[in-house]
Amino acid sequence: MQEKTAQKAALRRELLANRQAIPTEVRRRADALIGTHVLAWHKMHPVGSMGVYWPIRGEPDLLECYAALSALGVRLALPIVVDKHSPLRFLTWKPGDAMTKDSLGVAIPVAGDEVQPEALLVPCVGFNDARFRLGYGGGFYDRTLERAPRPLTVGIAYECARSRFDADAHDVALDYLVTEKETPA
Repeated sequence: MQEKTAQKAALRRELLANRQAIPTEVRRRADALIGTHVLAWHKMHPVGSMGVYWPIRGEPDLLECYAALSALGVRLALPIVVDKHSPLRFLTWKPGDAMTKDSLGVAIPVAGDEVQPEALLVPCVGFNDARFRLGYGGGFYDRTLERAPRPLTVGIAYECARSRFDADAHDVALDYLVTEKETPA
């Protein structure tokens, strides 16, 4: 067990370094493509509410996509960490709303209604071909996806995050995956 944990930690470091090494202009183009793919996914799966994420640590920046989704009438929500052992909560948010930082330094809405989104955009440090994600290791999304009703999940990552790893028993596979090269079916 400790060996598997150490292997995942090493893989996580490698994938984060790969993500940070993406040149700025390449990242911008990839972000635009990912955003286009997310909008296409929404056209195929027109949910009324969607949990999104505020980009940190080199994650794909989809703020322009969020503005487009909001303009389409999608009710957006950002995740809130309650404590390190709880599932995420989601507060409604739209581009331009006042923001503050949580205890982890992540931007969150100053105010908003709690909502259970129909779909979640889930940032991935890594992912495998079975659509399991490797996150930062806190288990927040896994705990969130254990709850019912389970929202549709769309993993968001750069293609360089594709990797080989075995899922743990507590891992929950994503329903869809979007990269700059992969569009959801």
